[in-house]
Amino acid sequence: MTWTGKSVLVTGAAGFIGSHLVEALVERGAKVRALVHYHSDSSWGWLEQSPVRDDVEVVQGDIRAYDSVALALEDQEIIFHLAALVSVPYSYLTPQDYLTTNAVGSLNVFQAALRAGVEKMVYQSTSEVYGTAQRVPMDEQHPTDPPHPYGASKLAADRMALSMYRIVNLPVVVVRSFNTYGPRQSARAVIASAITQGLAQGVIRLSNLQSTRDFMHVSDAVAGLIRAAEVPEAVGQVFNLGTGQELTVRQVGEMVVKALGCPDMPVVEDVDSARPEGAEVERLCADSGKAKRVLNWEAKMPIYHGILMTCEWFRSNLHLYPKVGRLLI
Repeated sequence: MTWTGKSVLVTGAAGFIGSHLVEALVERGAKVRALVHYHSDSSWGWLEQSPVRDDVEVVQGDIRAYDSVALALEDQEIIFHLAALVSVPYSYLTPQDYLTTNAVGSLNVFQAALRAGVEKMVYQSTSEVYGTAQRVPMDEQHPTDPPHPYGASKLAADRMALSMYRIVNLPVVVVRSFNTYGPRQSARAVIASAITQGLAQGVIRLSNLQSTRDFMHVSDAVAGLIRAAEVPEAVGQVFNLGTGQELTVRQVGEMVVKALGCPDMPVVEDVDSARPEGAEVERLCADSGKAKRVLNWEAKMPIYHGILMTCEWFRSNLHLYPKVGRLLI
């Protein structure tokens, strides 16, 4: 498959992973249309600062409105659907918003894509649909048991995509990405939170230091999404994307301390930010063997090198996170 001249729509294009995906597609020669959430200030999110902003057609809309989605999908050949509400803690407070956006909004995208006759759609799901690992590493047959509204809403869309493939031949690929990190990430995510706290406060406070995650650099996540679109055999299948390396939150915090060059910086447990009882995902570790076999994809970025590069990006761009505070180190 060649991307040159290919008409590609990315939903959620203004966000962390979406903006990186847009840039990678433009670099490959695709004609990218970016669907960004409408705001009264007409903000394009991370695309505002992107070096490819002038090479992208940006349309504003809302995946919760079918007409908005259908309009954005006109004349598009490939769809990457990344738009979602993603904060786990906030999902406890507004579960209806998560269901409406992540499940019903995704259904709008799936139905519009089917009616538009797109060649292929890649839907980005999440490892959060699994809940806490019942066995590790976790393959695509691992039971799904999300303990929070965010994971439940993503699983609803995940299953809807697969059912539409089976029943009406929607040409969709479901990608379950494990914990992704890198430049532009929200400061509420584990690694971004650790970095911004270290830079602005001189101490890192993280909840549940004993829980484990599989952290994947955004460049690897983007490469996996693109491979899912390129491989014909991927249609109708689910793929985990992760590194297979299980690290505790404490270990990652200590890597950030090392990368920032502040060996005496403390990493402490923040008990006030703990999730409700029974809602914590204690372990996540991907088995991405299927992605390696079918997509010829595997994560390449070593965790410490990725954290080091991410630290340098945040050091240079902390002003874009005004609520975090000023640079101390």
